[in-house]
Amino acid sequence: MNSQVPVCLSEVADETAHWQNILLEQHAEGISLLTINRPKVLNALNADTLAELDQALDLVAKATDIRVLLITGAGEKAFVAGADIAHMRQLSALEGKYFAEQGMAVFRKLENLPVPVIALVNGYALGGGCELAMSCDFMLAAENARFGQPEVNLGVTPGFGGSQRLTRLVGRGMAMELLTTGRMMNAEEAQQRGLVNHVYPQAELLGEGMKLAEQIATKSRTAVQLTKQLVQRGQDLDLENACVMESDVFGLSFSTPDREEGMAAFLEGRKPVFS
Repeated sequence: MNSQVPVCLSEVADETAHWQNILLEQHAEGISLLTINRPKVLNALNADTLAELDQALDLVAKATDIRVLLITGAGEKAFVAGADIAHMRQLSALEGKYFAEQGMAVFRKLENLPVPVIALVNGYALGGGCELAMSCDFMLAAENARFGQPEVNLGVTPGFGGSQRLTRLVGRGMAMELLTTGRMMNAEEAQQRGLVNHVYPQAELLGEGMKLAEQIATKSRTAVQLTKQLVQRGQDLDLENACVMESDVFGLSFSTPDREEGMAAFLEGRKPVFS
């Protein structure tokens, strides 16, 4: 199928049927749920799982019926407990580098999706799992969630962006502590450190994630996507150039039908119906 042709997720069920390690389903109108589905190994990431995740993200990027993506892990113990150590133990130095590059590319693709992505962290998010969650736009966590980058315990460094994203999210000092000790943070501390937006009982996590996704899905698709681009592209610019970029995008948004509808609805005292 031509990767440039927009599709509806419901039209590509045959493309997802062969996946062994992940699930991608339309959970509600405009909202899709992607599940890392290897509960017997606590959803650990190996090369095959990353390859399937890469394919899924390509489908999400071109799906016209997805406005928000939720990501979680199968079972009640883990979001993703890390990269698959049994898989990594067999790798040579060069193969380890290729594995890291594969994970980096997939997580960067996730980060650059046009739609907002919310991680629903329902248990352990360690190593590659924490790196996966940090590549989402923000996180909601269950009370039993645990976060960490314990790679030093295995004699290696983070390989999927953990040393870089964690530093940007919690600050240099705390990141250094977590990266060099390998200790885990519980959900409460992760929220205090700014890693997690909200914490809920595990049984309520998906429902609360859906509520938040539904709020986003009712907004202007164009405005939401442009806003995500501003945040993603502006975070590494100096303030002056980032604000120039925002002014340009603000002006661009005035060319859209959603701007006409949104402002008309406000002045008429009704809810907007965005296209």
